[in-house]
Amino acid sequence: MDLTHSLEVVARTDSGMVRSHNEDSVYANPALGLVVLADGMGGYNAGEVASGMTTTLLATELARAFCEKPPYQRDGSGTSWATSALQAEIAKTNGAIFSAAQSQPQYAGMGTTLVMAVFHDNRMTTAHIGDSRLYRLRDEEFSQVTRDHSLLQEQIDSGLITPEQARTSQNKNLVTRALGIDVTVEAEIHEYDVLPGDIYLLCSDGLNDMVPDDEIAMTTQMLGANLELCAMQLIQMANDNGGRDNVSVIVIKVREAYPASVSWFSRLLAWFKQ
Repeated sequence: MDLTHSLEVVARTDSGMVRSHNEDSVYANPALGLVVLADGMGGYNAGEVASGMTTTLLATELARAFCEKPPYQRDGSGTSWATSALQAEIAKTNGAIFSAAQSQPQYAGMGTTLVMAVFHDNRMTTAHIGDSRLYRLRDEEFSQVTRDHSLLQEQIDSGLITPEQARTSQNKNLVTRALGIDVTVEAEIHEYDVLPGDIYLLCSDGLNDMVPDDEIAMTTQMLGANLELCAMQLIQMANDNGGRDNVSVIVIKVREAYPASVSWFSRLLAWFKQ
């Protein structure tokens, strides 16, 4: 199912004002309804390798998986193929990065965060590891969909600090979960309903560390009619505020509903089961 007419997608990445090279990587395939953002970490160039491996492997393997079976198809337990495929391919990608880090000294300790989404049948399946985020703007309500896997989030959850104190904490960028660091890693995967008019924003922490959520929300609301300008403005705001990290954004606008097409045979079969 080609979602090109249902989804408008813009993906942009920038090295920022301080870093000499960009360790973020982004991928977007509007036709497939697939977007991937990875924020690499490690020694010189190693983070770039980890994030690049992540977007390349997931883009290639998920395209193959969704050719074999549509993402909206469900098994006997009601689990979508999108969820099953994401679990399997993220695990394989984690293994590939971990193996490369173990076998090549220059890549020792490399890893990456991950946030991604698959749009299918008026729904969205998300997966994330680490502190790269996904936000949603629905009508006038802007909310964070993902929950950071980070020391700061754990401190907030336990009541040790407030969200306001977290903004000035020295413990930023300390993630509790990352892709490629250990033999196995658990991706957090969820599925959500999607409505026409929704705008989704995926970003690396180079954006939300530099720009408060309320300013991200205001910019997304004001420039939602022009996603290219919206993405450029969000990156510019991060850089204007110091740009201490690479900054990447993927902005998706749902133009129209995209229900899964049902074949005449499936409809006939459903009628006989009534």
